[in-house]
Amino acid sequence: MEMPIAAQPRAEQPRRLASFFGSAWRFRAFYVMLLPGLIYYVLFKYLPMYGVIIAFKDFNMSSGILHSAWAHPWNKHFLTFLHSPYFSQLLTNTVLISVYKLLFGMVPPIAMALLLNECRVKWFRSLIQTLTYMPHFLSWVIIYGILLALLSQSSGLVNQWIKDIGGETIPFLTSTSYFRSILVSSEIWQNLGWGAIIYLAAIAGIDPTLYEAARADGAGRLRMIWHVTLPGIRTVIIMLFILNLGHLLDAGFEQIYIMYNIQVYPVADILDTWVFRTGLQQLNFSLASAVGLFKAAIGLVLVLGSNRIARIWGEGIW
Repeated sequence: MEMPIAAQPRAEQPRRLASFFGSAWRFRAFYVMLLPGLIYYVLFKYLPMYGVIIAFKDFNMSSGILHSAWAHPWNKHFLTFLHSPYFSQLLTNTVLISVYKLLFGMVPPIAMALLLNECRVKWFRSLIQTLTYMPHFLSWVIIYGILLALLSQSSGLVNQWIKDIGGETIPFLTSTSYFRSILVSSEIWQNLGWGAIIYLAAIAGIDPTLYEAARADGAGRLRMIWHVTLPGIRTVIIMLFILNLGHLLDAGFEQIYIMYNIQVYPVADILDTWVFRTGLQQLNFSLASAVGLFKAAIGLVLVLGSNRIARIWGEGIW
């Protein structure tokens, strides 16, 4: 006599559980290695999320998060931010700087990885790779010191050269015409080698037989780059683009906070620097949390939307 259809799923549940626990025990070493990362994210990423509620409260440090009074209306701090006279300027600066960094910063690491991959002199390749990824480990304080030594209007090396040829000095670091370009170019310089490492790892995973087939068909190096290498790392390019798009409203607080000054506020003041001055220095933590939540919501929408678009070509992250 056959088992009733409704009873079959119940009978399969213990079997599935046994299979799950058996698989977990078989790969227990991998789960143990995964455990520190999970603990880190739980402690420092997920548990602190309960603090987001202060965006909807009039937070008082003496009362604590849970006992502070709720804001009336509930969107009070969001309205304060949206009705700020600087909102449009802050949002424009943040988006423009992020878009410039995203667009102009994507191609150089890919180009560097392609060049290093085509280099056949190993010692020269290792030297260039080391020199290009070293700036990634420099803090923005050190990088700003280098820029100051090069671009300072009074004592910078570049302006000294300009004066030597009879020209007028240029206020690179205090001019609204140059500041964004310096921000973007210094960001590209710092992350050029580090980004190239990621793409080199992706290139190393391409099947060598594809290059052999292309070579047998008479393809030169440029043809192999265009038809084999770039399609082979397309998934990584799209993945990094989607992840970077989620940080569109970040724009790089540390870099801008160290490098900007009151003369370039019209083009350099972003959401994070305004929050630091208005929200944190004035101890308005509720306002700072509201802006952070606003940024996170926009970032989530951008990541989900870009991933949905990428899935049309079968290249989404999930």
